Amino acid sequence: QVQLVESGGGLVQPGGSLRLSCAASGSVLSIGAVNWYRQAPGKEREWVAVISAGGSTNYADSVRGRFTISRDNAKNTVYLQMISLKPEDTAVYSCNAIVKESRPPYRTAHYWGQGTQVTVSS
Repeated sequence: QVQLVESGGGLVQPGGSLRLSCAASGSVLSIGAVNWYRQAPGKEREWVAVISAGGSTNYADSVRGRFTISRDNAKNTVYLQMISLKPEDTAVYSCNAIVKESRPPYRTAHYWGQGTQVTVSS
């Protein structure tokens, strides 16, 4: 059993910063690529950023230069550092990770967290 848990969301003023975490726990042998997504009320889910197993990163144009994705493999955790936040960044942020399980049958599967709310407002 593998669980992904996001944390770090909250209410922040425009121009402020937040750091989100996506932590994997349970029967985790290794974690491959991890993506962050966000979904604002009434809008479709939007891809935000990705980090590969080797640390390569890519970002949506809307966040490039303001958001930084990173990973700590020892902690099975991926971070999303967000600066210069704007009201349009308000959304539920969720992570998706490719996880290889450490117990038989050693599946490799995608897992989703439950999401964390980010609200940017004055």
